[in-house]
Amino acid sequence: MSRNTINRRVYDWKTIPWQKLERVVFKLQKRIYRAAQEGNRQKVRKLQGLLNRSWSAKMIAVRQVSQQNQGKKTAGVDGVKALTPKQRQELVSQLRVTKKVKAKPTRRVWIPKPGGDEKRPLGIPTMHDRALQGLVKQALEPEWEAYMEANSYGFRSGRGCHDAIEAIFNSIKTKPKWVLDADIAKCFDRISHSALLDKLNKYMDKINFTHSLALVSISGACRPWLCAIIFV
Repeated sequence: MSRNTINRRVYDWKTIPWQKLERVVFKLQKRIYRAAQEGNRQKVRKLQGLLNRSWSAKMIAVRQVSQQNQGKKTAGVDGVKALTPKQRQELVSQLRVTKKVKAKPTRRVWIPKPGGDEKRPLGIPTMHDRALQGLVKQALEPEWEAYMEANSYGFRSGRGCHDAIEAIFNSIKTKPKWVLDADIAKCFDRISHSALLDKLNKYMDKINFTHSLALVSISGACRPWLCAIIFV
């Protein structure tokens, strides 16, 4: 057995060594990042497929959507909003990134926008589809981190508004510069989703991975992250 492999049969949900699983996934993500930097697309695809089949990555994806995310108790069209440890294990075994994947419809709800009476639509995928999105995102994110600019901060893992403020401060402290503050109204609702997926396909081969991405990534876990690659 590889030293980067964990015997899944040894643990029940309450005794999972999450740090070990996270290390396994992180090592794979680092390899994807390096391969993308080197322009080795074939290696990137191979490693992404390996990560999408990884038990560790599937466990982490299910844990995020069922225990950690803010909307963990929000149900999709199937009405499922809470999982027992046994059900989480079953969901892990059901996650597959293949051409046979077919996402269920999202449950549409309207939530108020801050500072006014206007409401915006929110599509809520099922627990299964949210977990699948999280799994796909784990494989895509390190590749696109290699393509993104160092001064891009929106919707990126490990970055936030305070990092952007610090970068702006360091940039303007030597001499005055222009700062453009723009808000794209209903950005993700109005942008062409097909054009966005076409942009992804410039870097992706026509394989199962791409097909599954098109089915599951337009809402939920991948939605904010996809906004970050619009301007790449």
